[in-house]
Amino acid sequence: MELRQLRYFVRIVEQGSMGRAARELGVVTSALSQQISRLESELSTRLLQRTSSGVTPTDAGLAFMHQAQLALRHVDDAARAAQQARLSGHVSVGMAPSTSGVLGLPFMRAMRERYPDVRLHMVESLSGHLTAMLTARQIDLAILFHADPAQRWSVMPLLEERLFVIGASDVITMPSGKSVRLSQLANVPLILPSGPHGLRSLLSAAFARATCTPCVVAEIDGLAMLMDAVRAGFGATIQPGAALARGDAELLTAVHISDKHARRSNLLVSLSDNELSPSGLAARVVLADVTRTLVSEGRWPGATLHK
Repeated sequence: MELRQLRYFVRIVEQGSMGRAARELGVVTSALSQQISRLESELSTRLLQRTSSGVTPTDAGLAFMHQAQLALRHVDDAARAAQQARLSGHVSVGMAPSTSGVLGLPFMRAMRERYPDVRLHMVESLSGHLTAMLTARQIDLAILFHADPAQRWSVMPLLEERLFVIGASDVITMPSGKSVRLSQLANVPLILPSGPHGLRSLLSAAFARATCTPCVVAEIDGLAMLMDAVRAGFGATIQPGAALARGDAELLTAVHISDKHARRSNLLVSLSDNELSPSGLAARVVLADVTRTLVSEGRWPGATLHK
């Protein structure tokens, strides 16, 4: 027996007509009739008497009607009680600059809609710093690109990002075509994060597999300044598509890097379940939901959900 069957039955009796009840409920009459037939089969008794002018409840239907109304009132009371005692507290969430550009505000909006009494502490920092903060229990959860297997963390693979070579084509010579291999970038001046940065480590390994040495002309560890330098024509960069989420993306050219190792995994990493507060557990669910929505709607450039 389902709650919707109770609601359907009560509304039919109140309207005295299957058709009028169906219109009010926003369902087709045949679907409504089917649900009532299932309900009667489960109870092994006839609840409604069909007549030429509509429907009337049988004696069993009248008895069921009174209890169904009571049950639905209890359900509504339970919902109101939950809303009045809604979740509160605080939670701290860390994201890398490229990630926060596409995920930060949608996540904050979703949290405000679902849990308005939960206070968010958002931290934007390099993934290595976020890892250290998570280890030190300074944040509750973070989107990371690598998880330390020695830590007792909860790890949920979220998505994989393709990487792009990005530059101002009116200032420097950019690769032509829709895709390019790392081996073709040897002569492209690149502005990259420094060695300790997670993306730089990934790219160093990918260039080594491609037996190619990148032409690094500058190292910048802040995404905003790095992208400013790219727009000014000091060089191109290699970043995930999310880096284009912030301002002036239309002034830049982005070419997909086709090497299979030029991809970045995104992991939702948190303290273990027994360490997370109810607010932290709720935020983790919202973060995963918003991420899936952004990717499925095509709002996270170059990202595919983890299978």
